[in-house]
Amino acid sequence: MVVVGKSLSLRSNSHASIYYRIYGLGEVWKGGDVKRATGGGQIINLLRKNLAKYRQNKTKIILFSDAYDVIFTQGPEFLLDKFQALNPARIVFGAEDFCWPNPELQHKYPLVESNRKRFLNSGGFIGYASDIYELITSQTINDDEDNQLFYTKIFLNEFTRSKWSVFLDSGAEIFLNLNGSVAEIKLEVNGDDVYVHNTRTDSIPTVVHGNGPSKRNLNYLSNYLAQVWSPTSGCLQCKENLLDVTLFDEPNKWPIVYMAIFIEYPTPFLQEYFDKITKINYPKQRIGLFVHNQVDYHQKLLEQLLSKFKQEYMFVKHLTVDDDISESEGRQQAIKECQDDKCDYLFVVDSVVHLDHPNTLVKLMMMNKSVIAPLLVRPGKTWANFWGDFTEDGYYRRSPDYLEIINYEKIGLFIVPYIAHCYLINGTLLQRFTPQYEDANIDPDVKFSMSMRDSDHFLWIINEMTYGHLVDPDNFNISLIRPEMYEIFNNVKDWKARYIHPDYYKLLEPNVTIEQPCPDAYWFPVVTKEFTQDLVDIMEAFNIWSGSAHNDKRLAGGYENVPTDDVHITQIGFDAHWLFFLRDIIQPIQQKVYSGYLNDPPRAALNFVVRYMPEYQNKLKPHHDASTYTINVALNDVGKDYEARLSDLIADLVQKKLYFSDL
Repeated sequence: MVVVGKSLSLRSNSHASIYYRIYGLGEVWKGGDVKRATGGGQIINLLRKNLAKYRQNKTKIILFSDAYDVIFTQGPEFLLDKFQALNPARIVFGAEDFCWPNPELQHKYPLVESNRKRFLNSGGFIGYASDIYELITSQTINDDEDNQLFYTKIFLNEFTRSKWSVFLDSGAEIFLNLNGSVAEIKLEVNGDDVYVHNTRTDSIPTVVHGNGPSKRNLNYLSNYLAQVWSPTSGCLQCKENLLDVTLFDEPNKWPIVYMAIFIEYPTPFLQEYFDKITKINYPKQRIGLFVHNQVDYHQKLLEQLLSKFKQEYMFVKHLTVDDDISESEGRQQAIKECQDDKCDYLFVVDSVVHLDHPNTLVKLMMMNKSVIAPLLVRPGKTWANFWGDFTEDGYYRRSPDYLEIINYEKIGLFIVPYIAHCYLINGTLLQRFTPQYEDANIDPDVKFSMSMRDSDHFLWIINEMTYGHLVDPDNFNISLIRPEMYEIFNNVKDWKARYIHPDYYKLLEPNVTIEQPCPDAYWFPVVTKEFTQDLVDIMEAFNIWSGSAHNDKRLAGGYENVPTDDVHITQIGFDAHWLFFLRDIIQPIQQKVYSGYLNDPPRAALNFVVRYMPEYQNKLKPHHDASTYTINVALNDVGKDYEARLSDLIADLVQKKLYFSDL
């Protein structure tokens, strides 16, 4: 078998136990730009040179594939059976629906039935060695002339077609040329095997060829064919060709990683982002930090963190707004610095990426790919850091398996046409290729993936474990005081991680009893110190307190029977957020302690923060709240921030702690 090609073909060859030889690898290509125009004559000249030794062999069967865009799905026994079933054919070419490169020749082709392929495709053929050699040496061809036209003329000539008994595989039994056939094919499963079924020709082809513009369709199929993935065992290729850097016994032997951090827009929960960066399980002295920040709002936090990082990491390079370097320029500079210093890896981690799993970096290295990204999704949404497909103009289109991948229903390692936000680039790739980010007409992330695709470099995504997630920066309003407090809708996972007390979740366990310091009053941890401090900061910045007056224009009736010096939650634009908090956080506790009562969603018409100060309000007379139940959250510490005396009924609560709640 003869192959001119790369990794997809070679892996599938090995899987199918096909003996192969590669011709032309490493030689200068003189065959023209076959992606966009005619050409490829050099392939025929390569075959002439290398098949000369078989010129007299009338029994040896050779399969040729111009195979950097081919997958072999079955072994040699299937190939031979299918070839011999086409007897008396001695050479069989693949077939397609397009008469390329000269459509004017289509009327010369024999007619076929509607469920058959009519026109010759030169990307693959099979035949007897002596006949193939005679055919390819029957005429001369220049390296830059078109190889498909060369074979087409031989096929359309009745004499030469008959002389070598040249047939077309019109039923796509052996060769499936994807261009023009994508709508006809289905991935089907037989036990642990995944195969392609051509529904038009009702065939199961052995050689799948991503000719013309169908490369991305081939890449999609390659995620499942040739025992790459199994319905029962999941990702089979995830166990192949691994590189475990943790086997290095000394930290100074680990690969050098340049970590490129990009903060291109205001991003919520950036402190937590950096907390997780520092927890990555990798020697910090083998990581250099390249930080590009275009947001003044984040500069103070960055300066505080990076001053510490300079003592821990190999180096820290910080580009600020004042450096006037655009996002695309910054990303390009990170590539160049890794190339110049011959770093082993470039690890891109945008500010929206939260790497929740500390082993993410070593896991990506273990997969041993040129460019690989961990699956990251906005929690509760379908927005991820990859595309499964794209439109003709180069933008997002959902692939059939997209939802299954992001929901972890299909676990594996997938070739995709676009990745963003977080990916690992092997330094060996950067020494021979420079990805591009700069293009005035498209976004840097789209340009990067386009440049990789156009140069035939695969982009991989892996979802073998939950590596982390994406935050949603779209509505992050930095004009607010403590804007993360308002992110409960857009980024509820991160909001809860920052603001909900970690002991709260223990209370939801069936056998846990909630503390009851006095009859019908329950005491439990609910929020964190960050919540109480941020809410106090918001209120003090707002600083329009009611003044403990009975006359209150904020109320529908204009009168407050038991006034306090307070600010209503509605006044700071937090009412919807608080009601969400009541339903999502408080209601589960209420259901546990006051069983049988359910008002869903809970509705609280009056929510406020009250302050007690000697000069404004130093006491509150006993009263009834006119509510089914009341939630009180302490925002500061007794004995530290204030002194108070409470009624005998709740005397035991004097020692209540900050961020605890009474229900």
